[in-house]
Amino acid sequence: MPRPVWSGAISFGLVTIPIKVLPATENRSISFHQYHLEDEGRIRTRKVCEIDGKQLSTEEIGRGYEVAKDTIVEVTDEDLDRMPLPTAKAIDIVAFVPADSIDPVRIGDSYYLTADGPVAAKPYVLLRKALERSAKVAVAKFAWHNRERLGLLRVKENAIVLHAMRWPDEIRDPAELTPQPVDVDDSEIDAAIQLMETMAADDISGYTDHYREALEEVIAAKAAGKKPPKPAGEPAPAGQVVDLMSALNASVQAAKESRGESGRPATVHEMPKKRAAKKTAATKSTATAKKTTTKKTPAKKTTGRKPKSA
Repeated sequence: MPRPVWSGAISFGLVTIPIKVLPATENRSISFHQYHLEDEGRIRTRKVCEIDGKQLSTEEIGRGYEVAKDTIVEVTDEDLDRMPLPTAKAIDIVAFVPADSIDPVRIGDSYYLTADGPVAAKPYVLLRKALERSAKVAVAKFAWHNRERLGLLRVKENAIVLHAMRWPDEIRDPAELTPQPVDVDDSEIDAAIQLMETMAADDISGYTDHYREALEEVIAAKAAGKKPPKPAGEPAPAGQVVDLMSALNASVQAAKESRGESGRPATVHEMPKKRAAKKTAATKSTATAKKTTTKKTPAKKTTGRKPKSA
């Protein structure tokens, strides 16, 4: 059970829900220490006063804002706690919006909100069920780490999740990063969509961090005095893609093979298939006409023979 990182309340109109905030994710990355190559001494980061050269502890370090050169205004924890903000100790819900109206670029760290005490259980469940039934998410304001933030509340299974969000003016405009206009053929778009459908998946829970697993093997081998495992094989250098359609065809085939699908080579050229279908239909029409003509010819001959027999 992770330790709470914040405690306060959800403000839902006139309803107050005491809650505790717990991290919803954990960092599984392998971290390294820095050391001196010559004698393997640890390299540490120390906070030293630039005036007297003294190393300082956390209790000896204050907070200040430089309003002018060599002029610092001290800002204490008490100053921050006394600021007249309604979000200082509350996650204040300000609106309910459709979930698909939120740009994923704005979503940051995630936290679980748990009811703080028996009294908070009922309003907590009430908010959770209301969010589920409305199919909407809540937008809220809250103040953490010396700043007011924007948040998103949604339901995950039986828990309410808080996603920290960036303010609109914190999102850079991507217009300057987009490529110049280029012509893309409809058949290429259809081919890309077919590749997407071939690679479609309903569940991505099976993906793992292969880099971390390989790094753990390297560390374990070196700790045991062994040589690190060698790579299975060097990947072939990727050549320049000349024919985009050929690359899409090859990608579809590779995706099918990776799923264990077999059969004739994949083809994503839809237009030739449609023309072939038209030709087949035309051939059937011609064949039908020929059969009809063939049936009529014997009928005429039979009709011509009857008068002679009479």
